[in-house]
Amino acid sequence: MSKLNTEYKPFVPQDMKMAEFTFRAVLLGLIMTVILGAANAYLGLRAGQTIAATYPAAVIGMAVLRIFKGSILEENIARTVGSIGESVAAGAIFTIPAFVIVKAWPAFDTFEAYWQSSALMLVGGTLGILFVTLLRRVMVEDPELPYPESSAAAEIHKAGQRGSDAAATLFQAMGIGGFIYLLGELKLFSASRDFLLKVGDLGKSVVKIGAAGTVPVGGITKFSLPAVAPAYLGVGYIIGPRLGALNFAGGLLAWGLMVPLLVYFLGPELSKNLPAGAGDAAWDGIANQVWRNIVRPIAVGGMLVGASYTMFKMRNSLATGIKRAVADLRKAGGHTEARDRTQIDLNFKVVFLGLAVTFAAMVLLYNFFAQSLPGAVVAAAVMIILGFFFAAVSGNLVGIIGSSNNPISGLTLSTLIVAALLMVAIGVKGPAGVAAVLGVAAVVCVSSAVAGEMLQDLKVGHILGGTPRSMQIGDFIGILVSGLVLYFPLWMLHQGNIKEGGIGFGDPKLSAPQAGLMAMLSQGIVGGEMAWPLVVTGIAMGFALILLQVKSPMLFSVGMYLPLETTFAIFSGGVIRWLMDRARDKRGFNDAQKARVENAAILIASGLIAGEALMGLVKAGFNIADKPLASIFSFFEAPPLIAGLVVLAFLAYLMIQWPQAKAGDPNEPAPPAAIM
Repeated sequence: MSKLNTEYKPFVPQDMKMAEFTFRAVLLGLIMTVILGAANAYLGLRAGQTIAATYPAAVIGMAVLRIFKGSILEENIARTVGSIGESVAAGAIFTIPAFVIVKAWPAFDTFEAYWQSSALMLVGGTLGILFVTLLRRVMVEDPELPYPESSAAAEIHKAGQRGSDAAATLFQAMGIGGFIYLLGELKLFSASRDFLLKVGDLGKSVVKIGAAGTVPVGGITKFSLPAVAPAYLGVGYIIGPRLGALNFAGGLLAWGLMVPLLVYFLGPELSKNLPAGAGDAAWDGIANQVWRNIVRPIAVGGMLVGASYTMFKMRNSLATGIKRAVADLRKAGGHTEARDRTQIDLNFKVVFLGLAVTFAAMVLLYNFFAQSLPGAVVAAAVMIILGFFFAAVSGNLVGIIGSSNNPISGLTLSTLIVAALLMVAIGVKGPAGVAAVLGVAAVVCVSSAVAGEMLQDLKVGHILGGTPRSMQIGDFIGILVSGLVLYFPLWMLHQGNIKEGGIGFGDPKLSAPQAGLMAMLSQGIVGGEMAWPLVVTGIAMGFALILLQVKSPMLFSVGMYLPLETTFAIFSGGVIRWLMDRARDKRGFNDAQKARVENAAILIASGLIAGEALMGLVKAGFNIADKPLASIFSFFEAPPLIAGLVVLAFLAYLMIQWPQAKAGDPNEPAPPAAIM
């Protein structure tokens, strides 16, 4: 398809009449968008990672609709609607928890938090669809944008004869992931284990300081084993050993060097905060506080540099995307009304009217946040301008590298900094200014994520012969449902964590690292509250990582921000993937068999993640009802460590052997690769 404008021939001819925008296709898509969106919200808040939903949505939609003799265009609609919730969730988890972290919302379990969260998601998603509708034709038909994940998804639909087997693998993995997570919550095995370690001998250890004398030192730190969590192992399995090791390296720096070093020197002073007669176990909380209040701000500085460096490395692509955005908008305005079904978009008059209404709605919402009409107008203008350009940039990057590598957090960070500086310039400061800045960041983040995902899906439809207008309407419905529903998974996880004794968003078990970054920067620039010496230290560390040619300073810094048991488990998943790859290569599979093994591996990992995520939401529901699972079914006070190691070994065996069992016959043609 190097000359799409002259040689474009869709899989389903333009003049063929085929069922497409049907009730069953849309309903299936809405079910998937809620489930996959909730799973990504869980994963992003706990591990700082999300997974692309296009491939699982394509497999599920294909398998279910073929039971009812559905058409390939119905499958296209189901996948389009089903995958949009993941992008809404990705945008939401990067920003909405920040409102709670900075206390712009005093609580998250209120109707005020619900309607504001939903409004931000709905407006961001709507803007993403409207912007993409303006740019759809020229960007989808651009021969310089290969859309690798879209091409793979289209081929999956075309070669759908193995769809039921792929769906069965996905659902089986979901069942296993959910069941193992449940066993851990019922304390049948030790899902995580921390060890307290002495660093020096408190009361005896000293450090010489020149000729002046000595300083007392010593204390107790902690170290963690990898969490036996299907979701974390699945993430590491997908991102692979190199990126998993980079993430774990950040965790090792935090918990293997920084926390022990700080506890060693601050131990005598920190011990004064311990209650009288407290034993060694009390140092667990001390170590956590050192990590939260000292190490995490350093990690934020590293994340700031990491996100900026990612944008710098993509500067040529970003500049190209912005230039194309302007040129494409001019071209789009010159298009006449299409008669060909495969070229029919929503009417542009409706699109521009929608943009005007959205702008007015956001002025009202930002005025509510900032309590300043000039500030609200500036915030809405920044949102519209940056939202359009970043939607175009997001679509351009998806067309080149796929949605899995789309740097949404970097785009959002740029928006937040611009909005924050403008708020300060016009005199909007304090908590109201912080809320307005986060509101702009939330809308642009959701808009950019939706734009990238939607352009990817429109490209699939372009290849298959789908009707763009039907896909756009389907995505509007998907945005409406996900925007109204996805607050509840966030609420369940936040409140469930509080019921367990945590603090909700920002707790070690619900880290939300990207939201923590947004919260700290907005507070620092607009609210005037930031531990700048620690952040500057992290910035210096970030530059050092760049000089060391670290592949992703952002991922390394996120590893510092996450609990060690999380990064250790992600790294363990990467090691399991390395072992599987080695075992696969030793068996002498041909390229077709390797592709089937790769596809099965992605499905298994995605299933394990989704299974744990759904059970994690169930667990949160029990916590909210004041009926924790472990208290209902209490088997062990101290679950056995050896049982946890056995479960970890079982998961490793499963993730190594199961994909290889899906290699199939060497004479079968190669399937499309599942690019995540």
